[in-house]
Amino acid sequence: MRTGFAPSRRVAQELVERGLVRINGRRSKKSEVVGVEDRVEVAATNRRSVIEPNADLPLEGLHQDAAVIVVNKPGGVPCHPLHADERDTVMNAVVARFPDVATVGEKPLEGGLLHRLDNGTSGALLIARNRGTFDKLRDAIRAGRIARRYEALVAGAVDEKIEIDQPIAHHAKNARKMIVGDPSSANPKRAGRAATTMVEPIRRIGEFTLLSIAPRTGSRHQIRVHLASVGHPIVGDTLYGGPANDALARGRFWLHLCDVAFDSPAVGHVKVSAPLPSDLKELIG
Repeated sequence: MRTGFAPSRRVAQELVERGLVRINGRRSKKSEVVGVEDRVEVAATNRRSVIEPNADLPLEGLHQDAAVIVVNKPGGVPCHPLHADERDTVMNAVVARFPDVATVGEKPLEGGLLHRLDNGTSGALLIARNRGTFDKLRDAIRAGRIARRYEALVAGAVDEKIEIDQPIAHHAKNARKMIVGDPSSANPKRAGRAATTMVEPIRRIGEFTLLSIAPRTGSRHQIRVHLASVGHPIVGDTLYGGPANDALARGRFWLHLCDVAFDSPAVGHVKVSAPLPSDLKELIG
């Protein structure tokens, strides 16, 4: 039974990272050991006002029921704010239309957001409307029970199906990057987390190939790292060696979450498709 101030370990870590926890009057550090005589203070937080609603931002809805909302995230737009004063993210737009999602999840700055897409990625984004749905669908994501299909435009020729089964680990020196891990390493950080990505070619487009991609796991930057690791980085994804393209905005790359299928607690099985945005369409004709 958990009896502390925070409802979970994740929330407790976030309180520390935000500087809201003090030990003996000074700001606490991550993983700091607390003695029985130490005085621990936690600043009061108002989770209902953390995500600032912004009704001026456009929002393309793909599905809505009493439990789940699915929206089409634009490329180049963050999923959620990193600070309370940020107002130009998808969740700011969502909270303006659906205020109930702001306090659903464990992280105040994410609300009911069930998964993330990188800033440069577009496509279907799932948001829970209540805590019961949040817990059920988060478990479903971890267990691989939510099907996701992406499309990506990559460098080079891909002529057959590929299964990429390589762990994903954090880059030792660049916090922005992930790498293929070393399964033989005794260091968990170097070994990384197991990750599998299924790749199938759709058609060749000049020196590029349009792919259909189904990740079986959900590690950070998984698709980007896996495709780069087999010599087919994504067009525009210069962080992982992809070819730059002047038709794409800075930070945008050709990766889109096209289809998601899941079981909504409110209406049962749902399949949602997110149409390709115009900036990606222009590059494939």
